[in-house]
Amino acid sequence: MSRGPDAGVLLERALLHHAIQRGIDLSIVSAGWTRWASATFAGARHDLLLAATPSSALDAWIADLPDAEFALHGHLVADLTVESRTHIGDRLDLKLGVLTVEER
Repeated sequence: MSRGPDAGVLLERALLHHAIQRGIDLSIVSAGWTRWASATFAGARHDLLLAATPSSALDAWIADLPDAEFALHGHLVADLTVESRTHIGDRLDLKLGVLTVEER
């Protein structure tokens, strides 16, 4: 029996949807996650590499990302950081670090 998509898949879908709503053509180059837990919470640490065409809309989207709200069924985004930006030709690669926690 399947429990549905995991936090990684939900996060990827939410990021793509969030970008599309702002007119940004974004692709996920790579994504991975590892389980994480503290004394009171359980969740996952996500590492994502995204690619997009540089634009002022993209710059605004990146600036808003750390405070953005994402709907992830059964999970919350507890922290999101833009770890690096790399220009490669006519594209901008973004490395994100995200912490999700399971809702109980």
